[in-house]
Amino acid sequence: MPSDQKPTSTEKENLHPRNMHRQGYDFKQLIKAMPALHRFVKRNEYDAESINFSDAEAVKMLNKSLLKQFYNVDGWDIPDGYLCPPIPGRADYIHYIADLLGENNGGNVPTGKNIRILDIGTGANCIYPVIGTSVYGWQFVGTDIDPIAITSAKKIVSANQHLRGQIKLRQQTNKHNIFKGIFLQDERFDATLCNPPFHGSAQEARLASVNKWNKLNEYGKPQTPLNFGGQKKELWYHGGEAAFIKLTIEQSVLFAKQCMWFTTLVSKKDTLPGVYHALKKAAALDVRTINMSQGQKISRMVAWTFLDEAERSEWTQTW
Repeated sequence: MPSDQKPTSTEKENLHPRNMHRQGYDFKQLIKAMPALHRFVKRNEYDAESINFSDAEAVKMLNKSLLKQFYNVDGWDIPDGYLCPPIPGRADYIHYIADLLGENNGGNVPTGKNIRILDIGTGANCIYPVIGTSVYGWQFVGTDIDPIAITSAKKIVSANQHLRGQIKLRQQTNKHNIFKGIFLQDERFDATLCNPPFHGSAQEARLASVNKWNKLNEYGKPQTPLNFGGQKKELWYHGGEAAFIKLTIEQSVLFAKQCMWFTTLVSKKDTLPGVYHALKKAAALDVRTINMSQGQKISRMVAWTFLDEAERSEWTQTW
C-alpha cells in the first residue's frame, strides 16, 4: 500500500480468508523479525507506520521481513533489477489453488508432499513455491527461461532447510515453449500456476513502470522508476498476456492427462474472451474463473481441466 494512501478495512477483507496478511503490516512485529527494516519505517500523513513504497530497497526489506515473520524464510534476496513481488497478493493465488484442489478432496484442502505444483515463470524471487511449501507443505517444480533467475531461486531454496527437497528448479531453454521440455515422461502435477508477462512490448512496460512510480513517489524527487523491478522476460511478451496465455492453453492439451488443474492469472478483463475461446477450442471439460483483488488491483485466476469428475475423484486417491 502506498504510504500516502489511507488504509481501509476493505482492502484487507478482499484478501483470501486464510491469507495471513489480512490485518495489514504490523511494522513492530516485522522489525522484530528483521531489525534491518527499522531504518525504512516512518510515520505517514495519517500518523501510521509505513515505508516509502517508491524506494526499491525499502520494498525488498519489507518482503524479507514478511517472509521471515510469516513463512520462516531466511536469506531471501533477488538480484538488482529483478521483480520484487507483493507478498499478500502472491499468497492469495496459492490459497485459491488450495481451495480448487480441496473441491476434489471432499472439501478438505490437501497438504503435504504428495501434492505437486508446477510454477511457470518462477522468477528470481521463487515466491509461489516458497509460500506454497511453507504454508501447505506441497512440492513444487519452478521453471524459468532466465538462467540468472534459476540461480537466484536455487540460492533461496538452499538457504532454508524446510524448502530443500521440496522445490526443484528447471530452466526452460526454448522461448516458444511453456510446458514442452518441462513435463517429464509420465510426470504428473496436481496443478500448474502462472503469473504471465503483462505487457506486450518493452515500451509499454517502461511507461507502466513510470506511471506506477509517479503514483507512489510522494517526495517529488527523481528516483528509479522500476521500484518493483522486473526484467524483460518478467514484464513483457510479444502479444502481451493474451498471447502468452493462448500458448499456455494450446500446450496444456499436450499434457491433458498429466495435470488435474491448469491455472493462470489474467490481469486484463479484456483478455478473458480470448482465453475462453481458446479453452473452448482446446475442449477443456471444466473452466473456472475466480476473482481476486488486492487493494485497487483487480485480477482473476482462470483454471481449466481435461479430466472429468470421475477421473478427478480417482486422481485424488493418490493423495
